[in-house]
Amino acid sequence: MENGPKKLVMKKEYKNKTMNIPDKITSSNQSNDQLLYFTSNSLLKDDCTLVFISDRTGSPNIFVRDTATGIEKQLTNFSDGYLKSYVYFDGNPYAGLGKASISLDPKNALVYFIHGRFIKVVDLNGHERTLAEYPDGQMTAFTHVSADGKRLCVPTTDARALDGDLKLTRQPEYDIDKRVREEKLNSYLRVYCTETGKELLCERVPEAWITHVQFSPLDSNVILYNNEWPSDCGIRRMWIWNGAGHRRLRTEEDGRSKEDWTCHEMWERDGKGIIYHGSYKNGIAYLGRVLPDGSGVVEIPFPEGWKRYGHFTEGFGNKLVADGYYAQPEDEKEEHTHRNGLWICLLEVDWKAKKIKWIPLCKNRSSWKTQDEHPHPIFNHNSDAVYFTSDMDGKRAIYRVNL
Repeated sequence: MENGPKKLVMKKEYKNKTMNIPDKITSSNQSNDQLLYFTSNSLLKDDCTLVFISDRTGSPNIFVRDTATGIEKQLTNFSDGYLKSYVYFDGNPYAGLGKASISLDPKNALVYFIHGRFIKVVDLNGHERTLAEYPDGQMTAFTHVSADGKRLCVPTTDARALDGDLKLTRQPEYDIDKRVREEKLNSYLRVYCTETGKELLCERVPEAWITHVQFSPLDSNVILYNNEWPSDCGIRRMWIWNGAGHRRLRTEEDGRSKEDWTCHEMWERDGKGIIYHGSYKNGIAYLGRVLPDGSGVVEIPFPEGWKRYGHFTEGFGNKLVADGYYAQPEDEKEEHTHRNGLWICLLEVDWKAKKIKWIPLCKNRSSWKTQDEHPHPIFNHNSDAVYFTSDMDGKRAIYRVNL
């Protein structure tokens, strides 16, 4: 479908700053392509195969691309749109591909996803099978496959939580967390055996709206999960299920407040810690790290004025990649994304000294107009390149910048 990858041009001078020009990996110009959600890597372990979502058939489907030859293959063949879920509130409640549900097992080259009411898996030859069917009366969100590939976690929430009218922005008009708590709705951590489809765990979490789940890289009995959009986000966002109980990861200590905003928790690659970010009630943004037992909290404030929304993904050692917050003085002229990040940056973090070295790699130039246009940068497995999504050329495509 596509010619081979273009030659990567490096180090262009941009207003006295050394800047990379990203390589456009997918470029059909007639369709929209995007990475999987950033809690799942989109590359196989050898970094030679990219898994992505595209609407080039008229409906979202899963594709793979050989990063060396540019050869692409379609893995699924659906024509019924996308499933209603977080964050696709305007989807079909009973049919379609769960765009948020796609999770890659990079070691075993298997892609897990939800279609309609069914939890499925497909290999790189397009051989698809159904693992299980989740219950009626439930809505799903982002799923996650364990590091050993043996378990799949599917969070579900009572469908009543997402039952209501939408704004023009396709977001609900009502407070979902308030409804969940007032009507005592439930979420469930559902864990399935990836070989047999047997449900291994169905842990009810009362009065919670869970949308993000991630197995510990070290222990698939331990699951990091969230409460989405809570009013007391500073202390109710991040949780650990350790197989026996639930642990809150951020509390009101050392100046932290329930009125703070906390978001996008993610395991470090070695499983030793969890990173997250947010902003304090005074408006200053921060990057944080906490140990799985809730101890060792370190939070590093950003410079005042760095408020452009973004995401952080952990790489190797003390390095992170981000698509937000970093700003240069001339950035205020770029009003089309005034509240969202402009740059893809490499971060070198010294948690002990509470210092961050920000290294701008390139501008993402995305519109951020919907969830799908969020850049969501990720490292490849070798951590020598960063991939991200952008619609800088009008259509969504996947870009790569080498380190």
